[in-house]
Amino acid sequence: MARAFVFPGQGSQAVGMGRALAEALPTARHVFEEVDEALKQNLSQMMFDGPEDQLTLTENAQPALMAMSVAVMRVLERDGGVEWGKHARFVAGHSLGEYSALCATGALRLDDTARLLKRRGQAMQQAVPVGEGAMAALLGLDFEAAVGVARDAAEDQVCEAANDNAPGQVVISGNTAAVERAVELAKERGARRPMLLPVSAPFHCALMQPAADVMAEALGQSEVVPPAVPVVTNVTAAAVSEPAEIRELLVRQVTAMVRWRESVLYMRDQDIDSLVEVGAGKVLTTMLKRIDRAVAGTSVGDPDGIEAFLKEL
Repeated sequence: MARAFVFPGQGSQAVGMGRALAEALPTARHVFEEVDEALKQNLSQMMFDGPEDQLTLTENAQPALMAMSVAVMRVLERDGGVEWGKHARFVAGHSLGEYSALCATGALRLDDTARLLKRRGQAMQQAVPVGEGAMAALLGLDFEAAVGVARDAAEDQVCEAANDNAPGQVVISGNTAAVERAVELAKERGARRPMLLPVSAPFHCALMQPAADVMAEALGQSEVVPPAVPVVTNVTAAAVSEPAEIRELLVRQVTAMVRWRESVLYMRDQDIDSLVEVGAGKVLTTMLKRIDRAVAGTSVGDPDGIEAFLKEL
C-alpha cells in the first residue's frame, strides 16, 4: 500500500486533545514540553484543559495543532518504527498543517515551527481589523461556480476562493460586505447551504498580504532543509523538496488559495492509495470521501489509533 501522511489545519482543535498521548507516551509528552519551552507558554495545559476560547485563538490553535500532529508522528517513528520512504512517500498539510508536515519530515526544527506558527497566527489576526473581513462556505457549488460567485460579488473589494477543499465544498474570503454579497448570490445560483464561518480574520486572500510580509521576514531567519519525503504544497498542489522553494511557497501560502482537492488528486495520480491523517480530528479523512472514495483514509490521533495503525503496517 502506497501511503501519504496528511496533517490537519485550523478548526480541528478541541479541548482535551493530546492529554491521552501525554499520559501514555513519553515521546509525545516530550514534544509538548519542547513546544511549551519554545513559546515560553504553557500551551499544552491549554490543549488539555482549555479554556476553549483561548485555545481557539489563531495564535494558540496553530502551534497547538502542529504540536499534536508532530507528537503523534514522533511516536509512530520512534516507538512504532515507521520509516519515511518505506511507509510514506509524500506528506501534505491543510494550511498550517503544511508546517506540521515540514516539521514531521525534518525540514523545520520543532522549536522553530512552534515560533513560526505563533507569529503566523498573530500576523494573520492583525492583518485585518476585526469585523472588516469574513469567510463563507459555498456548499453545493462546484469550484468554477464558486469562483464566479466570488468574482461577481467582489465589485471594488476583495472576494476570492480561499479553500478548494472538496467537490461542492469551496470557502471564500475577503472584505465582509463582499463576502456577504457572495452568500446571497450563491443562494441565487443554487448553492445548497452558503454560510458565513465563525472565523476571526479573512484567511488565504489578498487582505492577508501584511501577514505574508511578516512571514517572509520570519522564514528568512529560519533554517529549512530538504524534507525526508516530498511535501505536496497548498500553493502548487504538487510535490517540492527544495528548501528555497519551500520557504517561498510558505510565504505565498498566506494569501493564496489552499488547493486541497487538487493536492489529494495529485497524490492519487502518483499511485498513492492511502492517506493517513496525523493529529487532531478527522476533517481531512471526511473530505477525502468527497474527493475520491477509491483512496483509503485513516485518522491517527490517540494511543488506540496509533496502536491500530501500527498493527496494520
